Amino acid sequence: MERARLVLSDYLADIFQKGFTFLVFVGVMVYLNWKMALGAAVLLPLVVLPVNKFGGKIRRSSENSQTRLGDLSQILQETVSGNRVVKAFGMEEFETKKFREAARRLLRENMRWVRAAAATGPLMDLLGAIIIPLLLLYARDEIKHGLMTSGVFLAFIYAMFNSYMPIKRIGYIYQQFQAALGASTKVFAYLDQPEEVSEVPGAKPLPPFSREIIFENVGFAYDRESGAVLERIQFQARCGEVIALVGSSGAGKTTLVNLLPRFYEATGGDIRIDGVNIRDVTIKSLREQIAMVTQENILFYDTVWNNICYGLTNVSKERVIGAAQAALAEDFILALPKGFHTVIGERGTRLSGGQRQRIAIARAILKDSPILILDEATSELDAESELYVQKALANLMVGRTTFVIAHRLATIRRADKILVLEDGQIRESGTHNELLARSGIYARLHDLQFAEDDMLTPAQAAPADLESPQNRS
Repeated sequence: MERARLVLSDYLADIFQKGFTFLVFVGVMVYLNWKMALGAAVLLPLVVLPVNKFGGKIRRSSENSQTRLGDLSQILQETVSGNRVVKAFGMEEFETKKFREAARRLLRENMRWVRAAAATGPLMDLLGAIIIPLLLLYARDEIKHGLMTSGVFLAFIYAMFNSYMPIKRIGYIYQQFQAALGASTKVFAYLDQPEEVSEVPGAKPLPPFSREIIFENVGFAYDRESGAVLERIQFQARCGEVIALVGSSGAGKTTLVNLLPRFYEATGGDIRIDGVNIRDVTIKSLREQIAMVTQENILFYDTVWNNICYGLTNVSKERVIGAAQAALAEDFILALPKGFHTVIGERGTRLSGGQRQRIAIARAILKDSPILILDEATSELDAESELYVQKALANLMVGRTTFVIAHRLATIRRADKILVLEDGQIRESGTHNELLARSGIYARLHDLQFAEDDMLTPAQAAPADLESPQNRS
């Protein structure tokens, strides 16, 4: 973008000025002696064609240079953000070598277009070295036979030199345009990406949710080439119910819940809220009625207060404190240096995982949406943090229609309905006890999970056994 800005702001005006100057002096040359002007113009393609070829090379090299720069930036970002992993595995030399090789590839790519740009000036100077001796030979005979005066010849040479300088400058500007065009290729590639699906003409606000959410034979695929991610999804969620989604990784659980706020558009079937197709309502009114707490919540480089109030204005102090209390977050917030007005760092790095989750839960409580999506909200927490977060989630779920994605089956036993997904389809549906009685996929997942817990228990107890008085003796 910086290269494009420089070209469009500085060089664009320059090319009009130099182009006008060139045309004026070419007109003077034609007026003084059209034969010599034509002779000088005949040799012009000898320079224009190579300059154009160099311009194409500069464009390609500039485009590749941006790609190499992107690779270098990615290595730098990953290495800095993951510096603990690099240190833990002793990979400093490896990462340094990888960075150095990427920097050398960038250097080689830059030098390609630098060499092409540097060759243009001497090539155009060569044109003058060829034309001037030929013009001198021609003018000598013309002056000798009285067909041209010395003054006319000197005026022609003056006009020719003054037309040559704009040509040289235009050649340089052409190279800069090619470099900017190559560099901005990725910018245009981003601009050409399809935007989020717009609302249908005449879309209306979604009325407040009060009855049910229905998925009717819903299907989804990311593109035509890839297979379907979801097929024939059909179920009903009544107001106030807790719907749990379980299944192995890649079964389509997160994709399914992302269809509800229209982060993705269903490629088949319909999703209805109180009988209204979500395609027929405004996206803003739809998402206002949905709150989300995910596995990795995004907190912003701002105060705790502003993170809890995110997306809301004119919120009273009592409501914010009440949301923090319901999320079991008030105690640790008040222990921070500036309480609610403490800046928590980029992505909330100054807080623990459990604290970040409780801030996100407080944000969802304050939003007070009737529909709630919980996507693995406790999967990466220790036992104590999980206990706090589970209590906070229980407060959040009261009176809301909740969709819960969880790998830990113990956390969803009380769900009103459990949907078991496999290969993008709902294979089983029912309560915890009903699914166990069927001895199907859910029962198998349940047995595997709790058998794993039973295997881990003796292993966890082993260190304690080693510290027993009998072992110490």
